[in-house]
Amino acid sequence: MANHLDVQVCFFEDDLTTRFHPLTLTRPVDDLRVGVFTIRQKWLHSLGLNRYARVLRQDLSGVFRRNEIESDKPVLWINSRFLPSKDLLSEIANLEQNEVLVFKGGAAVALISGELSLKMFKENEFNSQGLKVTDLNDVIHLENVWDMLTLNSFEISKDIPLTGLHSVEETEKYQHPGIYDADNTYIGENVSLEPGAIIIAKDGPVVIMNDATIEAGSIIKGPVVVGKGATIKMGGRISGGTTIGPVCKVGGEVSNCIFHSYSNKAHDGFSGNSIFGQWVNLGADTNTSNLKNNYSTVRLTDWEKREEMETEQQFLGTVMGDHSKTAINSMLNTGTICGVSSNIFMGGFPPKYIPSFSWVGSAEFGEYQFDKAVDAMKAMMKRRDVALSPDYEKMMYRIFKNR
Repeated sequence: MANHLDVQVCFFEDDLTTRFHPLTLTRPVDDLRVGVFTIRQKWLHSLGLNRYARVLRQDLSGVFRRNEIESDKPVLWINSRFLPSKDLLSEIANLEQNEVLVFKGGAAVALISGELSLKMFKENEFNSQGLKVTDLNDVIHLENVWDMLTLNSFEISKDIPLTGLHSVEETEKYQHPGIYDADNTYIGENVSLEPGAIIIAKDGPVVIMNDATIEAGSIIKGPVVVGKGATIKMGGRISGGTTIGPVCKVGGEVSNCIFHSYSNKAHDGFSGNSIFGQWVNLGADTNTSNLKNNYSTVRLTDWEKREEMETEQQFLGTVMGDHSKTAINSMLNTGTICGVSSNIFMGGFPPKYIPSFSWVGSAEFGEYQFDKAVDAMKAMMKRRDVALSPDYEKMMYRIFKNR
């Protein structure tokens, strides 16, 4: 492949996209967050590029951009389920034009002429027919939604060079008595570390991005990421492969979880081995079970088939779509999957499969009225100075109608 600055990048999805629902009901796969960054950000940082295009599902149009490609440069087509690594980047560097790298029978990455790429882009569909095929033996990738959790600690460490941050030991910028293992702690600009905060990076790095706040008495034990503008609430205990996305507020006890952005778990309660989308709010003392009483592996409902499937994971908590909420003292069972914009306020354990726009109370399980749900979305987003656009509301309505 020619110098990577001479190529364009276009992300595409494949038939496994539905395995990441309900998270991908409201975002393309390249917008999933694993490690420090989203998948898209990882690739752009790794390739030294700041422009991209994508094949985009019609359901997401208006909310996410397709951008543009031009016919005068070849295009590097990237399957969004695949994550950059030194080995894969080396394979990409050796790609010839109109050659595709294939893993387990599916296209992972392809370098295609600008003219042919423009034709595919206009058709909004990637097509590898007629390309020279090279098989990959091994590659870092996602096959199921829980792979995001099993890879998260590894991806946190792998992403550190992409952040541009230097360790506290190297910079000597943050002289805080609670920082242990300063050689494995990375802190951005304008970060507030309040008295009594403790950072322990012996078992993995701690990465705190710009404008984050670590409130008094919090304990962070790596590998952990605290995203840009995020807050760890007073006395929070965060550990074990956790990513707190931008502008989240998280407290209580959290282990091996991913919060995408703008989501809140501000109070006590345990969340383990769970993934939360954007604009989620977990009420005080919400607890997610992540281990069965008999220590057997967890089963999770397939979103499309609505049938339970074996995950072979001993630890797996909740997967929750954007804008869903729990009331105080809520309890979520192992292997719970909850759709977009559901409201959970029942006393006991709710069902392990909760469709989008569900109204889940102790005496009722019904449909969350769309206008009421949108009012709640607008109110929450306004608190963060984000407007709910007409296209965003249309996307939500499509999800509501297909719940």
